[in-house]
Amino acid sequence: MSGSKRVIAMDVAGLTPRLLAHMPRLSSALSSHATLGAVLPAVTCSAQATFLTGLSPTEHGIVANGWYFRDQGEVLFWRQHNALVEGRKLWDHLREHDPEFTVANICWWYAMGADTDWTVTPRPVYHADGRKDQDCYTRPPELHDELEERFGVFPLFRYWGPLAGIESTRWIVSAATHVFAAKSPDLTLVYLPHLDYDLQRFGPDSPEAARAAIALDAEIEPLLAAGQAAGAVMVALSEYGITAVDHPVDINRRLREAGFLEVYEQAGMEYLDPWMSRAFAVSDHQIAHVYVRDDDELDAVRAVLEATPGVEHVLGRADLAAHGLDHERSGELVVLAAPRAWFTYYYWTDDDRAPDFARIVEIHRKPGYDPAELLFDPHDRLVKLRAASALVRKKIGLRYTMRVVALEADDIRGSHGLLPRSAADGPVLLCSEPLGKDIYRADEVMGVLAGLLTGGDVTVSRSGDRA
Repeated sequence: MSGSKRVIAMDVAGLTPRLLAHMPRLSSALSSHATLGAVLPAVTCSAQATFLTGLSPTEHGIVANGWYFRDQGEVLFWRQHNALVEGRKLWDHLREHDPEFTVANICWWYAMGADTDWTVTPRPVYHADGRKDQDCYTRPPELHDELEERFGVFPLFRYWGPLAGIESTRWIVSAATHVFAAKSPDLTLVYLPHLDYDLQRFGPDSPEAARAAIALDAEIEPLLAAGQAAGAVMVALSEYGITAVDHPVDINRRLREAGFLEVYEQAGMEYLDPWMSRAFAVSDHQIAHVYVRDDDELDAVRAVLEATPGVEHVLGRADLAAHGLDHERSGELVVLAAPRAWFTYYYWTDDDRAPDFARIVEIHRKPGYDPAELLFDPHDRLVKLRAASALVRKKIGLRYTMRVVALEADDIRGSHGLLPRSAADGPVLLCSEPLGKDIYRADEVMGVLAGLLTGGDVTVSRSGDRA
């Protein structure tokens, strides 16, 4: 491809025009700015799949960060296999023109199993005795030790949980800068999560949010400098903007009260029973997929949902195609939150019967997203002492439980998932080279990246056909 260039594409979670005002380095280095349309749901996995395929969730199947896997009878969040993303990826198209085209994926989602040349993605070590240690997965395997020798162990506990902070973004930036310089990929995908944390903890208009943007702007300097020195095109984009919330909605408890949701009990703890429930919700920030076993009960379930304070819209099958969610993985109903509201996954009605995983950071066992994992339980004055004690037990090889998460989420102040009501609260697309428009759809990102990578020699259409 005669006009080919190298591209660094940074996914800056939660970046909005409002926050960009606190990020002069990024704003000036990538001086061409455009508004980027959001995907519904405006969450990481759905948006990233759209960016890399040019398809909607109806077509690529990533209808949320997690959903009910009907063939397994399980609610599963944060799966990692790229085969879950239906449709051809950007690099599949470009390799038709240049079989030597190379890609590095540094922490974008659905990385495992992808046909990329260099891959880094969070992946803890799950020991046989129940311990969980920080680590990451890499491809090729030797890249793991190469990065760990230079930058230390991937700081997983700073990537998510009550200790999540700038350290994880610093490690990712270091790894991305090294891979870009040492391996020379044509396309380097980099996920920068830092804005997610304090914006959910304290809200998008808080002083902590502004400080998070300032800190992130400082940390990305090495990557910007490396890109500029190599003459690479740099792109920054975001999947969503985080908006203020103060109204958690216990949607599954409403369905249980109405007799639709069932639980089963083990060791005095209640677990969601998706096999026997007539209806239950899989909550993901401000959207929830509601799975209804019998079509004859759709109207009754809809009535319960529409009567729930904090619910603004209930989408039925006839609505899903228009909203880009007409896929077999979607619920029979999809519920959208009202402004300042968001959906919890909670289904128990007595905290004494909550499952033990509810009080820990456990993103895979909870049948829904739990932002309370970002906070030490504010109602437990001894929570940090308990956490320190658990760490001591871990270090000396004893079993431990890190019970630090509250069973209510009234302190969460930011959420996302809905389409933005204003451009100031929506995603952005930034580039170090001039962009052709002021507004882009999310499904146009793949074409933008293809054009930048090839100097316009190759374009790809939304459907994936060559233009």
